[in-house]
Amino acid sequence: MADQGPIGARLKGWLAAARRFVIGAPLTYVWLTVLAVTTIIQHQLGRRELNHLLVHNSTNLRDLATDPLHVLFESLLWIDGRWWWPYLLLFTLFLAPAEHWLGQIRWLTVGLTAHVVATYISEGILYLEIRHHVEPEKLVHARDIGVSYFMVGVIAVLAYRIAGPWRWGYLAVLITVFTVPLVINANFTAIGHFSAIFIGLL
Repeated sequence: MADQGPIGARLKGWLAAARRFVIGAPLTYVWLTVLAVTTIIQHQLGRRELNHLLVHNSTNLRDLATDPLHVLFESLLWIDGRWWWPYLLLFTLFLAPAEHWLGQIRWLTVGLTAHVVATYISEGILYLEIRHHVEPEKLVHARDIGVSYFMVGVIAVLAYRIAGPWRWGYLAVLITVFTVPLVINANFTAIGHFSAIFIGLL
């Protein structure tokens, strides 16, 4: 067999390292695969069908009141947007390293806690706003779907993995990223993202 040479050997080493990285974070990459499939399904639907599907699987006030377990689970299987590739990047940069570090059970516990608690905080505040006529009643059917509260909670907990002063810089950037939308437009999604940071840290 011919010698692969230094470039071939290096490439083989990178591929082996990438394979170990993916295998070491099975929940992250199985979930990412599911999101790829559901994103393909979304692209096959018309605008009205897609909106109906996403609203039906949303963690909005109506569905949380009638079938909370169903929508809390289903909302994690869809992306509220057209593009899957940003999730590939974010899952690889943040969720996979967190799964390597925490293990599957603790990773899942952190993410699901952030997802559930941030959902109820944001929707609870929305409920009060509707009740006091600050927001319109039609928002009981608002579209609130996606993986972001889970993801933000896990991104936040990674701060404990970062040493020394870099940890505070990481947290400052994270908090700034989600404070700006909160200041510009304090809607239930911005409140949920901001809450998820501190749920993850706790």
